[in-house]
Amino acid sequence: MSAPHSRVVKRSVLLSGHRTSVSIEEPFWDALKEIAQARDTSLNGLIATIDAARNGENLSSAIRIAVLAHYRRQGADG
Repeated sequence: MSAPHSRVVKRSVLLSGHRTSVSIEEPFWDALKEIAQARDTSLNGLIATIDAARNGENLSSAIRIAVLAHYRRQGADG
């Protein structure tokens, strides 16, 4: 079974007062919005939290990993 194709979307976010671009696939943007809403925070706030926790990783990669970790935890809790 092949993975669904999804286009990479580049968006500008505000981190520590500076604009930066993040390029991730649309499903990750959708998941980030869901996670932010569930945590009652803004999308920029969630990305800032992910940014602060990354250990030298590329921000786009750190976001993907954070989304994956979120849904894995949900699956383990369910």
